[in-house]
Amino acid sequence: MNNPVLELRGVAKAYNKGRANEVRVLAGADLSVAAGEIVALVAPSGAGKSTLLHIAGLLDTPDTGEVLFSGAAMNHLSDRRRTAARRSEVGFVYQFHHLLPEFTALENIVLPQMANGVAKPAARARGRDLLSAVGVAGRAEHRPAALSGGEQQRVAFCRALANAPKLLLADEPTGNLDPATAEMVFETLMGLVRGRGMAAVIATHNHDLARRMDRVLRLEGGVLIPA
Repeated sequence: MNNPVLELRGVAKAYNKGRANEVRVLAGADLSVAAGEIVALVAPSGAGKSTLLHIAGLLDTPDTGEVLFSGAAMNHLSDRRRTAARRSEVGFVYQFHHLLPEFTALENIVLPQMANGVAKPAARARGRDLLSAVGVAGRAEHRPAALSGGEQQRVAFCRALANAPKLLLADEPTGNLDPATAEMVFETLMGLVRGRGMAAVIATHNHDLARRMDRVLRLEGGVLIPA
């Protein structure tokens, strides 16, 4: 694979290190994801999917191993530079939307752009374009409580894409939705990722959805293997 957006090389992570109850979650995980590629990550609860996504998205650091974005090593950057890289290069989507309840759908997309130095008028224009792309333009001025579950998650997708990241990381993005809504939201997510040529890693328990992605990897014994 040429010039992958994300690489994990021998990533290991343990908790309660050095104690009798030490838990090794990752034990030399390797991953490479190219632009435009969607990788499904499947594993039982507690196997370490969220830990792997947090390390890939620079929210956590590995005990050993390397994390690279477009060939650049991220491990030893200062906290400030890691935060800047995460803000501009990575979009996160979670099972629960985590929208800010006191702000409108549009404001939830504008705020991360302004935090990244984008002027408010340009941020609002991009926010409206994104909401239109996922079919909820008419809900721009509604707060999250006034949106359905599917609408909230589509707004969360827009927020994740607000700063045009190269990498999207999603942790059970349809896990809190009924089957019909999950299907609709999944199709929206796939269209957004493919249309923008991003790399994506999507953790899911839904094997039917996983098989519709480009590759399926299973996290087993702390390493990634083809499923």
